[in-house]
Amino acid sequence: MVRFGRRVRKLREEANLSQEALADLAHLHRTYIGSVERGERNISLINITRIAQALGVSSSALLAGVEVDDPGGGT
Repeated sequence: MVRFGRRVRKLREEANLSQEALADLAHLHRTYIGSVERGERNISLINITRIAQALGVSSSALLAGVEVDDPGGGT
């Protein structure tokens, strides 16, 4: 979750978007985006898709590099 949050923040900053702007584009609340970026949320697939679309990337591109080290289900 932390790696995913870092990835979202990196792409958001590269797109020159504030958390509020990203939230508006993704139809989510700004505080939700903040908690995602801090790794506090186990985000749903629908919200991954919304954030990816808002950032102008595919869901797979958003998830690139955030694989879990423990294939047994650890975070």
